Amino acid sequence: MEQGSIVEYIDRQKIICSVVLEVKNQRLRLLTETNREVNLSSRRLSHTCNMRLDLSMGRHKMVDALKEIAARRNSLISNIDIKELWEILNTEQEWIDLKTMTGFCFPDTPNCDHESSVQRAFFHNKLYFKFNYDGFFPNTQESVEQKIAQEKEVARRNRMVQEGGDWLAGIINEDHPAIPDDKMEIVNLLKSFYLFEKESENYDLGKGVLARAGIDPDEGIFKILAKLGVFDENENTDLLRYNISPDFPETVLDFTAERIRSAHPITDAGQRKDLTMLSTMTIDGQSTLDFDDAISIEDLGDHYRLGIHIVDVGHFVKKGDPIDREAIDRASSIYMPDQKIPMLPTRLAEDLCSLKAGELRPAISTLVNINQSGDIIDYEIHPSMIKVEHQLTYYDVNTIGDDDQRIIILRDIAEKFRQKRLATGAVQITLPDINVWVGNNGEITVNRINRESPSRMLVSEIMIMANWLMAKFLAKHNIPAIYRAQKGPRERLYKGLEGNLFQNCMQRKMLSRFVLGTEPENHSGLGLDAYVTATSPIRKYFDLATQRQIRAVLGLEAPSTSEEIDHMIQILELPMSHVMKLQQRRHRYWLLKYLEKRIGQKEEAIVLYKKRSTYQILISEYMIEQDLPASSGINLHPEDLIQVTIQHVNARKDVLSVFMS
Repeated sequence: MEQGSIVEYIDRQKIICSVVLEVKNQRLRLLTETNREVNLSSRRLSHTCNMRLDLSMGRHKMVDALKEIAARRNSLISNIDIKELWEILNTEQEWIDLKTMTGFCFPDTPNCDHESSVQRAFFHNKLYFKFNYDGFFPNTQESVEQKIAQEKEVARRNRMVQEGGDWLAGIINEDHPAIPDDKMEIVNLLKSFYLFEKESENYDLGKGVLARAGIDPDEGIFKILAKLGVFDENENTDLLRYNISPDFPETVLDFTAERIRSAHPITDAGQRKDLTMLSTMTIDGQSTLDFDDAISIEDLGDHYRLGIHIVDVGHFVKKGDPIDREAIDRASSIYMPDQKIPMLPTRLAEDLCSLKAGELRPAISTLVNINQSGDIIDYEIHPSMIKVEHQLTYYDVNTIGDDDQRIIILRDIAEKFRQKRLATGAVQITLPDINVWVGNNGEITVNRINRESPSRMLVSEIMIMANWLMAKFLAKHNIPAIYRAQKGPRERLYKGLEGNLFQNCMQRKMLSRFVLGTEPENHSGLGLDAYVTATSPIRKYFDLATQRQIRAVLGLEAPSTSEEIDHMIQILELPMSHVMKLQQRRHRYWLLKYLEKRIGQKEEAIVLYKKRSTYQILISEYMIEQDLPASSGINLHPEDLIQVTIQHVNARKDVLSVFMS
């Protein structure tokens, strides 16, 4: 390499023509066609030749000469047909050196300019050949086809960004813009971008469209999708994220209709115990339409016989049928302030599988003999036939609780059972529920529900008793089931029912997570030696699966194996987590919507604990936890009662901020 030599190197995807000004070891000082001096290693050069410039001609003339050489070499590219060369050479699958390729392209006495033009042509078009500074390797037919498809896709995406961005920018100020058919793809990719963010396969494309339209991805995308009618103002986007449909497939509805048409009248048939003579009652919320549990009580003089009757869903829904497959996909009914999505089709959940008053229904009945002290003497579980006599609400039971002897007895049994649980170490968390309800007119109603009201305590304890006894029944017969277990809490803050609101809230944070397994284990939180849930088979697949194992013991169907139960636990894990998140987030959304109209309102709060620069507080009226900035000069302590003012609320963005009043 000598001073004055014309060389080329690649920088930022461009071939730069330059002249060597100085050579020092393997380092070169170059003057480029862009009138820049650069220092680089000789190994960086992409092309060298015997062409030279006279350095004495002056800097400006050398730059002009370099520009002329580069232009001449670029002009020669038009004489090179790379595709035609590939069609001739691709079958060889061998490296072709620069000199040979230049001879193919320019058979008549090629020179340095021709070599450079070949390099330039192949550098800018890598569709047909792999490119090296001094060699070329033909791509395979398959590889070329893939690259062509990729280039078309890149062009399509670039076109979408340009056309989609320009369209959005043009309609952003319109009140009711329409969506042309040719823009539906843009709308769908923006919808995917909003719902799944960086997990969306169209994330970069959506970001590009929004950037060209001048729309903030965080602030503006939901607004534009709502304006286009893609989303409602209060759209439940989690349903879309988790692919949960409120509607059942037509195949499932058709199968349900046929199952109802072919359902035979429920008779004893030697298997079911006729309990229709019992005076049974359901106790539920005022809006409940799917009744899956009922209670009866008999005073037999020296003891009581408590009946806990759970509708036998397995009588109608068979393992593996279309209804069952849909139910396991859904995992659970979903209850939200503005919507209910059932696990089973409505004609089953609210009719054939519902313990409606006056209707004969198949059930799994747990009959418990209890003495006057509340001790369980013994129990039996039977397939049964029942007919509910009274459909009561919690309000009804609270109203008649001091006058109706049956309610008095049931309440006494429930209270004594709770005391026995507490004596064996149960942790009783007593916190109010905040019920949020959205009416048909969009009006939001928020009220506190006392979970410790006599009626709710009665039902809760009796259902816990039923689940415990069913767990013992299954364990006694060595039948695997979906057992629930829980280790003791990290710390106990109070005994029995003595805890205040602060202590109950903090105690809940110290509970161990429950675990599911196929073998019975201790449930510390409930103070019981075994536990399953089988009292809500209309609403929860876990309960339906466990009820089926009880049916198997009773000779009504074949049992599932431990492996099948374990597999069921695994496949239900994801949909159940979606259900829990959806219910919690939708509850919070509508609660924040309610609070959006109460900015400036003062609320009482309890300090829970301090974090780095904030306090975690509980706004007790709404049972909502919130960060409170640590104000200078104010030192708060856990359990302090304070007053805060609602400063800002945005339900869609899940934002709530408060400050000390």
